[in-house]
Amino acid sequence: MNNIPSVLVLPYPAQGHVNSFLNLSRKLAEHGFKVIFVNSEFNHRRVMASWEESKDSLMGSNIEFVSISDGLGPEENRSDSAKLMSSIGKAMPAQLEKLIEDVICVNGNYSRIICIVADVHMGWALEIACKLGIKRASLFTFAAAMFAILCSVPRLIDDGIIDSNGTPIQKRTFQLYPDMPIMHTDQIWWSNIGDLESQKVVFQHNKGFLQILNSTEWWLCNSTYELEPRPLSFLPKLIPIGPFMECSHGTRTLGQLWEEDLSCLGWLDQQPPCSVIYVAFGSFTLFNSHQFKKLALGLELSNRPFLWVVRSDVNSSTKIEYPDEFKGNLGKIVGWAPQKQVLSHPAIACFISHCGWNSTIEGLCNGVPFLCWPYFCDQFFNKHYICDEWKVGLGFDLDEEGIVSSEEIKKKVDQLLDDENIRTRSVKLKEMLMSNIAEGTRTSENFKKFVKWLKE
Repeated sequence: MNNIPSVLVLPYPAQGHVNSFLNLSRKLAEHGFKVIFVNSEFNHRRVMASWEESKDSLMGSNIEFVSISDGLGPEENRSDSAKLMSSIGKAMPAQLEKLIEDVICVNGNYSRIICIVADVHMGWALEIACKLGIKRASLFTFAAAMFAILCSVPRLIDDGIIDSNGTPIQKRTFQLYPDMPIMHTDQIWWSNIGDLESQKVVFQHNKGFLQILNSTEWWLCNSTYELEPRPLSFLPKLIPIGPFMECSHGTRTLGQLWEEDLSCLGWLDQQPPCSVIYVAFGSFTLFNSHQFKKLALGLELSNRPFLWVVRSDVNSSTKIEYPDEFKGNLGKIVGWAPQKQVLSHPAIACFISHCGWNSTIEGLCNGVPFLCWPYFCDQFFNKHYICDEWKVGLGFDLDEEGIVSSEEIKKKVDQLLDDENIRTRSVKLKEMLMSNIAEGTRTSENFKKFVKWLKE
């Protein structure tokens, strides 16, 4: 490593977080930094296995991929956020400190780690940076409005919105700051994770990092002033450097935990322009068998071509089955898709999405209208942004059984694709976001200032 200044980055070990940090890492590498990308051992193996040919291109770049254990066994459930966060807090800090010591002296050659950029959910790493006298920065991978909620915890408790465990005291609306969107307690992101006990663990885990964050020099986020003017105006220390665009090598997307099925791109080439419903629910969403069948039949009922991502772990963990009536003749089903290439394909008409922040940004950057089906965490507020603030999508309504019916899916697909105003707003928002990537924009200047600070 010699004397190249190194930046160590540490994402929370989930697909969306890894994606955001990889995009940041590529930007840092382009500015001459060596990046030490620290994954959990479990995810590191999956990233490396998902595309064997990528190893040379990844390792040949200015990004080095290393790993430390998250403390869980290979068969343990990493979808349990509370369990994973608790294990990480016990297992990773000592390993990270040892890793830094090993990096600093490799075969007698001194390597300068000038900064640690940690996920907000991995705030303990910033304490290590402080202890070792290393610069520190944090990256928040959700919307700025969700960071505003976290920063407002003391006031939310004082105002009787949540109790000391972060649990909403009653279902109601509230407003963090004047002119900010009206929020509902259902949109407080940690209150949408697992059962009540899990929510308490996740809340206390993140609340504990607030004091550390206050002494951290840079707070970065994957957003823009145009997307979130009000939250960012009330959080001047939170610096938007988005929109992040997925890193790819050829047609493959780097950093994926599942192997991408590229056959869907050839299939898309055979479809008419603006005709395909793209259906993808990220890396966590699980459906029960009844809802899964209704989704399958709803796609068939729409009588339109569809590209549907059904992860392999969905089948193995819930033992779902396609209904007997489902023929799927108009569609293609894959285990994981190269989403960047899919969303930019001219055949895509709309995106049925879980509304994760990365997927939201990717859909917006490609001018694709949304049908919103949030699952947990911040996704319910992102749906609010999409449907009510930006007006580039529609949500599904539940029936009396709490299910999205097949008829509701067809109804909303038809309604969305018949609405030229939604399509027009989607294209305008795409143009606005893509202009932020150009030199001289506020977000590009923000990143330049961050790079300058790193080099000081």
